[in-house]
Amino acid sequence: MINFIPIFPLDIIVYPGESLNLHVFEPRYKQLITECIEEKKPFGIPAVLNKKLEEYGTLMEITELVKEYDNGEMDVRTKGTEIFRVLEIIKQIPDKLYHGAIVKYPENVMEHGDTTLATRVISEVKRLYSLLNVESKFPEQQTGAISYKIAHFTGLAKEQEYELLCIFTELQRLEYLRRHLNNITPMLKELEEVKARIQMNGHFRNLSLGDLDL
Repeated sequence: MINFIPIFPLDIIVYPGESLNLHVFEPRYKQLITECIEEKKPFGIPAVLNKKLEEYGTLMEITELVKEYDNGEMDVRTKGTEIFRVLEIIKQIPDKLYHGAIVKYPENVMEHGDTTLATRVISEVKRLYSLLNVESKFPEQQTGAISYKIAHFTGLAKEQEYELLCIFTELQRLEYLRRHLNNITPMLKELEEVKARIQMNGHFRNLSLGDLDL
């Protein structure tokens, strides 16, 4: 399907299913959000890397208008729904301050199936979450696109997060994360050692240099 959407470019990566809270203050985006609320239509967040508008982005729906200020600024809750590919940017829209885009929606496989790879990646990410003390952020439901739920907590750089956005099967996304986790394994081991040393502080320990000849 190809259609037109208003766009709200941001230098962040948003994934389908992800919630994003926005404080809207620029006139063009106040107009955009107001129209989307009134007409119950979505808008797009195309990714911006190094001040360059990228080809792919995420379609967003507004789930709640939390607060509207006297000066027209707004706090809104939004949620990513699907990924789009920009075919053409429309900079001039009659009576509109914001830009738009002609987009299409690539087919995206969201389920990983019951696979050894998925189990392995989930196990490695749980380990990372434990080391970083963010276990509570690990998704309870491990169905659907797990990669999207955990990507922001695996230490990916923004460019890598965008690369993940451009992968359209869940197994390939999990494989991407697995390779990334393998690359940071030395760091994980170091974190584990540091955590172990911290936990030993204040404890009685059996320490010996053996038969060192002094």
